[in-house]
Amino acid sequence: MYKPIGSWVAIPTPFNESGTIDWKGFEILIDHQAAHGTSTLLVMGSAGEVTLLSEDERKEIVRRVSKYAKGKIPVFFGATFPTTEETIKFSQYAESEGADGLVYTAPPYLLPPQTALAEHLLACTKSVSIPVAIYNNPSRVGVFIKPDTIGRLADECPNFVADKEAMGSVQHLVEVKRRVGDRVHILCCDFPQYSILLPTLAIGGHGAANIGGNIIPEEMAIIARPWDSIDKVEESRRLYFKYYPLLEALYWFSNPIVIKAALNILGLPAGKLRRPYPELRGEKLDELKRLMDEMGIIEKYGQR
Repeated sequence: MYKPIGSWVAIPTPFNESGTIDWKGFEILIDHQAAHGTSTLLVMGSAGEVTLLSEDERKEIVRRVSKYAKGKIPVFFGATFPTTEETIKFSQYAESEGADGLVYTAPPYLLPPQTALAEHLLACTKSVSIPVAIYNNPSRVGVFIKPDTIGRLADECPNFVADKEAMGSVQHLVEVKRRVGDRVHILCCDFPQYSILLPTLAIGGHGAANIGGNIIPEEMAIIARPWDSIDKVEESRRLYFKYYPLLEALYWFSNPIVIKAALNILGLPAGKLRRPYPELRGEKLDELKRLMDEMGIIEKYGQR
């Protein structure tokens, strides 16, 4: 059973000027990540504007991206819908279309109690045989997935392979690690306000499910390697502090507002955002360009 390690990059959904999905752009982004050391892609996460996609669009993304990325790089797809039944139906569709894996969050806005959330996640995970990850992101969905719930998934579902944490508590990371051991790979976000990337690796975590890799894929691949030598510890720490200002910039506004602006600066396909997200313009866009230029990012990754 595949378990992601290292840099798992959450890529945006590229759009054409007309607002339709840019399928060629998807292919370019996939090839770009595969060529620069990214271990796994997350498609249709929060960075993919997933809540602004129709169900038909989501299905077509699974079908096309699974086929194109096969043999190039593993792809996990965000599969959460408001109801358990809808989530299971979509998950089984994704499996039938060759998806490498799925990612579940708590259904946004609903705020189910922990027991109901556990039953939801168990039912969805057991409905498929492909690898499943959960994304613990209470700031976006309003519900915290507790360590005991994560542990129960690990106990009952052999296809539950990864837990992505996006919350500012090292204690929670420790509790999850104590509960699941090495049965489930622990990944974390790269949100600077939480700054849990280095602590995650320090407790034996396996990498980072991040947005920074959209802009600095090779550097994030090095930063997010599991620590099994002092050389990796020192290199990870050095690059993390070096590129910390970029991560701060990428989180100025809700994902993927700044990510898409940065990709467009590099000449990579991202396109516009779907409303109500605003485009990054004016002083903030100029500041982003200056930062990327000063760090040598445009020179290294800009498409000429």
